[in-house]
Amino acid sequence: MKKSKNTSLSRREYLRLMGVSGIAAGLHTIGIRHADGFESSIIAEREIQANRFSPSLVNGKVIQPQRELIVLHTTDVLVIGGGPAGVCAAIAAKRAGADVTIVERYGHFGGLWTGGLVLLVIGHIVTGGKQVCQGIGEEMMRRLDKLDGAIINRRPGVAPTVDAEAVKYLMVEMIEEAGVKVFLHSWGVDAITNGDTIKGAVFESKSGRQAILAKNVIDATGDGDILAAAGAEYQRRSHNVGLVSRIGNLDRVDKKLAAESPKPRHLGGITPIPGVNWVNMSGPEVDGLDVEVLTKMEMDHRKFIWQNISKIRKTPGYDKVYLMETAPQLGVRITRVLNGLNTVTLADLKANKKFPDVIGVGGASDGKYQEWQIPYGALVPKKVDELLVAGRCISAEMRMADVVRLIPNCFVTGHAAGVAAAVAIQDRCRPRDVEVAKVQRILKQQEAYLG
Repeated sequence: MKKSKNTSLSRREYLRLMGVSGIAAGLHTIGIRHADGFESSIIAEREIQANRFSPSLVNGKVIQPQRELIVLHTTDVLVIGGGPAGVCAAIAAKRAGADVTIVERYGHFGGLWTGGLVLLVIGHIVTGGKQVCQGIGEEMMRRLDKLDGAIINRRPGVAPTVDAEAVKYLMVEMIEEAGVKVFLHSWGVDAITNGDTIKGAVFESKSGRQAILAKNVIDATGDGDILAAAGAEYQRRSHNVGLVSRIGNLDRVDKKLAAESPKPRHLGGITPIPGVNWVNMSGPEVDGLDVEVLTKMEMDHRKFIWQNISKIRKTPGYDKVYLMETAPQLGVRITRVLNGLNTVTLADLKANKKFPDVIGVGGASDGKYQEWQIPYGALVPKKVDELLVAGRCISAEMRMADVVRLIPNCFVTGHAAGVAAAVAIQDRCRPRDVEVAKVQRILKQQEAYLG
């Protein structure tokens, strides 16, 4: 039977055709016009070469051949992870004069703050209601103040609640204003090293496996993916893993009927959107780096959330309440934690210890603690060079995990890591050897609070 002109080329036919007319002539693509007028392209040489290095099954073992990776970009400072810490780090480093690139695995910035729907901003206040989180994090809060429907309860001594979409928008605006190079939908999966020095990172995306080279790297992944891949010392911890959701129509509850029965559980807290609450979930303490565990958590939590909303709707007066959204990002709290040159400890917090290398001041979720200083050494690995760590995976003992990981404290450590990385570039030294006084001076110029 005669083949239609619109039939797609088989791989063998394609390779034969390229061998005759394409590769020899230096062509990279071949176009095919279909009957409906749509024109598609088949990528030739590069993908053919890439397929030569696909994993093979050899004697029951999966073998990945050595291959050359495409270097997509080269930069001064590479920030991996676009959560609160990563975004602050990128903006701070750029404002301090470095060429900066940020890589984020999702299609938006904000990490668990936005993708995880953890909308309550706690951890910036200490005893007496004093706010200690300043700098770029506070700048974000001030800018959210000016956006309609972006934030509520924004007043001294109170924990505000944000709208996730407003934060996503604002972070894009601030990253673009700063002039940071961005790669979204890119998951940092490995470190490029030369001995004990990191030289960049490898990431996976729809474009395949590629590399970005950098003079300094900031691991703001939350899980410490890059610090672990680079060979830095760390501790692996388990913690609660939950899933946040939002429910709507709470402003349409029939108060008269509702008064006749006990109030349902798991109604959550208010958000800037009238009638919409965010509902947090603690979840069981599990290993947040085990893919089978994460899969089970995701499925179990989604079932629980749906079943819970069904119970709420059966409560008199609550029949119009509905499940508006479940977070696309699972609520993993703590996994890997760096073993750094210094460690944030509860004993130091209670003793009100002062550090000569202080790069920020943290608060607590309920404001019950006095302000506590964060030493620069908590961001620096013991042996891997040209690497800094920011966010929940900085060096901190387990008793401090639920304080260090709070969003405002991630702002603080990200801000400091960004400035320190830029100073190391300017002074042509390792991050561990930077002049901390210079870092502190720039942080203050960028409105950070150091005590």
